[in-house]
Amino acid sequence: MRLWGRAKVLRRRMLCLWLLLVGFALVTLTLSDLFNRDRSHEKPSPPRRPLQRIPSPPDLEFIVESRDPVLEFVVDLAHLSSLQEDQLLLVPSTQGTRNPLQKRGNYRVVLPGANKDTIAPAPPTLGDLGKAVRLHLEGLERDLEEAAAQKYGFNEVVSEKISLHRRLPEARHPGCMGEEYSESLPSATVVICFHDEAWSTLLRTVHSVLDTAPKQHLREVLLVDDLSQHGHLKSELSEYVAHLDGVHLIRSTKRLGIGGCRNLGASRAAGEVLVFMDSHCECQDGWLESLLERVAQDRTRVVSPIMDVIHWQTFQYNATQWPVRGVFNWRLDFSWESNPEVQDEDPDLAVQPVRSPALGGGVLAIDRHFFQSVGGYDPGMLLWGAEQIELSIRVWSCGGSMEVIPCSRVAHLQHHHLPYHFPDQEMLDRNKIRIADTWMDAYRKIFYRRDTLAHFIRQSESPNITEQLRLKRSLGCRNFRWYLTTVYPQLYIPQDRQGLSGELYNVGTGSCADYPRKQGLQGGLMSIAPCSGTGSQHCDLNSGGEVRWGPTGAFCLDAMGEQVILSLCPNHQPTTNRLQWKFIKLSGQLVHQQSQLCLEAVKDGGSRPTEAGEGGLFLRPCTHHPRQQWHFEQLVTP
Repeated sequence: MRLWGRAKVLRRRMLCLWLLLVGFALVTLTLSDLFNRDRSHEKPSPPRRPLQRIPSPPDLEFIVESRDPVLEFVVDLAHLSSLQEDQLLLVPSTQGTRNPLQKRGNYRVVLPGANKDTIAPAPPTLGDLGKAVRLHLEGLERDLEEAAAQKYGFNEVVSEKISLHRRLPEARHPGCMGEEYSESLPSATVVICFHDEAWSTLLRTVHSVLDTAPKQHLREVLLVDDLSQHGHLKSELSEYVAHLDGVHLIRSTKRLGIGGCRNLGASRAAGEVLVFMDSHCECQDGWLESLLERVAQDRTRVVSPIMDVIHWQTFQYNATQWPVRGVFNWRLDFSWESNPEVQDEDPDLAVQPVRSPALGGGVLAIDRHFFQSVGGYDPGMLLWGAEQIELSIRVWSCGGSMEVIPCSRVAHLQHHHLPYHFPDQEMLDRNKIRIADTWMDAYRKIFYRRDTLAHFIRQSESPNITEQLRLKRSLGCRNFRWYLTTVYPQLYIPQDRQGLSGELYNVGTGSCADYPRKQGLQGGLMSIAPCSGTGSQHCDLNSGGEVRWGPTGAFCLDAMGEQVILSLCPNHQPTTNRLQWKFIKLSGQLVHQQSQLCLEAVKDGGSRPTEAGEGGLFLRPCTHHPRQQWHFEQLVTP
């Protein structure tokens, strides 16, 4: 009986102990719940720099099943009419987990959360008002600066020290300041594609758009990640973007290139006007309104701001002189052409848009429906290169027009070199071949004579341009002759006569006439150099007696004393005797008409050596010396 009583007492004590433990657990849970409720009303943490881990509640992500033709990186892609057929699935975010959801062939749209922070502009720092930044680093810091410049193609160390909200100096014409724009301008979606962009330049671009674009006109900013590999562009960027109102992040899981990436952004855009912008730009005040106004007046009009320049080393802002327009040469290389003399003749042009034969890809504004109807960017273009020329020819030929708007200015970061390597070094030429075979008709022969690598690629393989030719027919596009005569009549059309065009080969030296690029566009001394065989030394003796040089054909062989130089050919004017030459096929002599002296190649420079140090071209009394014997070597026959 005693044992039984003791057991009974022990059980009662154990029961009391368990009741105390349960009560303590309930009290703990109640206090924890109250504590978490209080924290839910606190303001979320502000965005941090990369590599700082931030515990935060997950956002939601839209995982879009890849049935998008734009994601299939092949030549025969369908156009944008089928870009809205995806099935949307709403799933919890995997941000912050060790093994984030990876689905081959999908892309992820990260939507910003409901709670946002307003990021206050940083106080003036280095580089404010576009001033140059020079750090004068030494030792290990200098080595890190050079390594970063090699990685990105610009001085990323300097960029990191410049505010993401830096101000630019006012460069617009005073006549732009009083411009008033309609309150009913169309809404804009700014599409910024990037691939392994530096953190500072990417976010400075985003903040520059947000700081300068009026909120009533800016519908959204779409950041489109073209399969970046750098760690700071993964979860850190997603977290940062989640704190920015109106900014969305789209990630592609396959490399699309600039055209495909922009097509992807366009297919997800909600704005009436698409503004494509490179990921290393800075905007001036008023840049967006003036673009939107011109597009609103004519929905087939494609417009660009004046593209100012940010120096790659110092990040100094340099304003581009107006007027300027986009052009290309017979090698299908794009450039900006400035002609300030026109403004001096007519001051009213200072604030008037200028029609442009082509526009660069840095910043481009186009009506979204017109972009879709004209076919978007050619989906057969590989990664990067010449896509802006293809779109320019197509817009003009298929019912649109292009302009540069002087009251809109955006600065573009100049690169010292391309920061990434392409898997196919012939990729750019393949893109140009697509342009030539699709749009240039019989004039494509002029291109192939000046880019012999493209010619040999074309000989071995043909581009699949079936869809582009079908689009060209369905849109009723005009031919390239119309483009040359109506849109770009200033482009010289070479005659390329048999035996009177090609590389100018000298018998006595076994070399070709050459013009070193480092001497500038004109006024420099002609030299003698090994024949390149690439078409870069191509020249054309036309029926007017001019020896036209270079891919534009805008420069002529000229004489300065006894030295032969390169100078600008006259436009729409009779050729002067100083620029006229006569080729005697029997002797191979090239005679200067004004002086009646013969062109001679001198490897050692003679009595007056050239600056190039590789010999030069001189005018000498005509003899039968082999150094005065020339042949036009045509690598691509007519």
